[in-house]
Order: sequence, then C-alpha cells, then structure tokens
Amino acid sequence: MIQRRSARLLALVLALLTHPALACEGRLYEAADVLAAPLCLPDRIQRIAVLDPAVSLGMALELGLPVIAAPLTGMSDTILREAAEAAGVQNLGSMLDPSLEALVAARPDLILGAAFRAETYLPVLSQIAPTALIVPTDWRAYFRAVARLTGTEARLEALMAPFQTRLAEVAARVPDTPVSILRITSWDFQVYLDQPDAYAPFALLHELGVRRPPYETGPDPMGMRRPDWEDLGQLDGEILLYIIGGTNASATDGRWEEVTGNPLWQLLPAVAAGRVYPIQSAVWMEFSGIGSAHRVLDDVERLIIGVP
Repeated sequence: MIQRRSARLLALVLALLTHPALACEGRLYEAADVLAAPLCLPDRIQRIAVLDPAVSLGMALELGLPVIAAPLTGMSDTILREAAEAAGVQNLGSMLDPSLEALVAARPDLILGAAFRAETYLPVLSQIAPTALIVPTDWRAYFRAVARLTGTEARLEALMAPFQTRLAEVAARVPDTPVSILRITSWDFQVYLDQPDAYAPFALLHELGVRRPPYETGPDPMGMRRPDWEDLGQLDGEILLYIIGGTNASATDGRWEEVTGNPLWQLLPAVAAGRVYPIQSAVWMEFSGIGSAHRVLDDVERLIIGVP
C-alpha cells in the first residue's frame, strides 16, 4: 500500500525510530487473525493511524475509536470522508501512496490496517508504532478482530444486532428475480461473483438470496470475472445494476457513456426493458462497515424489491 521510498529516506526514518528492545510495558495481545502477534499494545490506546481509507477507517470510527490519521485523498465515499474530517482525522494522502513522513509525525500508538495491503511494509511500520494488520477478508470477521483488539466488543454487538434483524427482514422480501451487476472501469468490465466468500456487498447479496444469472455465479478463487464485449450478453438478469467511478475515472472520462450507447448494451434484456440502474461506487467498491451494509440493503429495497 505504501509506495517504496528512497533508501536514504527509509534509513533516516528507521534511524530516528529504532530503539533497543524493551519488555512490554503495556499489554500483550495475541490472536490468529492479526499478523506478527503477540503485539505490545498500550494499556489505553489513544492515537490510532489507519492505513485503509474504507474498511479499517469506517469500522474504527463506528466503534468510536480515537483515529487521528488515515489516507483520505481519492475517496469517493463522501459520507465516510466527512465523518473522518469531523472527527479531526489527519489526511495521510492517497490510499495507494500515503505519506510515511506524515504517519511518523502523527505519533500513533497503534497502526491499524489490512494484512493483504500492508504486509510488505510491516518491518517499517512496526518501528513507528505497534502495527495490527488484520488477516480476515470476511467483513464481519474483520470487524470482530478490530473490536477484540481494542476492547470494543460490546459496541460492535450494539451495532450488529439491529443490522442482522434488518437483514433477515429484507431477505424475506427479496423476489426470485435474476439480477445482473457490472462494474465499468476506464479499461475493462468486472463482474463480482455470487458466492459466500465474495467481496462484502456481494456476499450480502448472497445472504439475502438475490438470484444472479449463471455467468455471475461462483465458485471461483478470484471471485471475479472480466467479460469481453462479446460476453456481456451473458449478463441476462431482468434487472441490471452498474457501477462507475470511484478509484478510476470511468465516471468522467466518457467510458460509461460509450458503453451504454453501444448496440450490444442496448440488446441486454434489462436495458431493453428499462430496468437498468447505476449504483454508487462509494457503497459497492469502498465498503466500510455497518453503515455501508445498511446502504447495500437500501439499494436492494429500492432497486430489486421495489422495482415492478
């Protein structure tokens, strides 16, 4: 996640931060879902720097944790960004290239992030502060890992219980209507598949029982297909939802207009029937916790249950 800095800069940072190993003066935390455990954590965590501008940031704020820094540049989820700014979160720059210098200057007593994004940089990060890189990719397991790490399990339960109630209520009303979902980027098409271990919004659709066409159904170890133009015809759901923008320029570079104006697009059953709807990249590609999960349910109620 953090781009490689010059050897001179890294050497300088490490020289400033490296200190002899000491016995843990706080509390030792060990769990299988955190890399490089046990970690020596402060008895009272007061300054958390987050590396993920979506999952870790959203969940930490929902748990009421003292987040003091995170990469905020390039976020399409204005709701989450505004919540972070209102909480006084310092911007570390882009999610793809956060500033190491700003991270040091923030003086965190805990660095939090996803293992798959930052594992390579763990030796550097752990010199700045205890670094908890969360392993699970399932969003509920990730949320539980953050809550256990920070002693906020009760807060998590208070958030999760009403969501689970609503999830069951919405699932009871989902029609047996096949739904296609396509992400249009500036360079390709992406179909996130219907399978239990899918990326969080699509895993929620699976739980809800939303039916997807055969082409959009797993299992597949990648969890995604990248159809060519010729494959678009297999997106034959009676409803078609499409995602543009976010971390790519497809919402502004003319790509989605080119796609939706193409005769092959016009032949899709949902398009021909006038049942094609855009959905927000901020919700579907920058999933960040309970708030995002409720917004997925909002879209299901509005665009799948509510469509005649």
